[in-house]
Amino acid sequence: MKIAIPLADGRLSMHFGHSEYFAILDVDPATKAILKREDIEAPPHQPGLLPPWLKSKGVDVVITGGMGQRALSLFREQGVEVIVGAPSLPPEEIANSYLHGTLITGQNVCDH
Repeated sequence: MKIAIPLADGRLSMHFGHSEYFAILDVDPATKAILKREDIEAPPHQPGLLPPWLKSKGVDVVITGGMGQRALSLFREQGVEVIVGAPSLPPEEIANSYLHGTLITGQNVCDH
């Protein structure tokens, strides 16, 4: 399984579509282990581009602070699960919490 987390200063970015980098974490849900982390540069901002781009990288789950409704719909169409309202923490901490069922989320901080 692959989890994508948008980055700002090495932590989760609260604004998904404007992130310059994404942490892509290969995880094993059975053992709840992070196997590998790769930080990749995001393509230039273009509406509707990130859902198919991340899906092409093998991403199954996106965890973010906020995401607009259109992007949420596009990810659903790609078969990618989206978790919104995550706190601005390091990617490994977020992924571990997700894998162990302890990730606490708040409201979607994006309003468009």
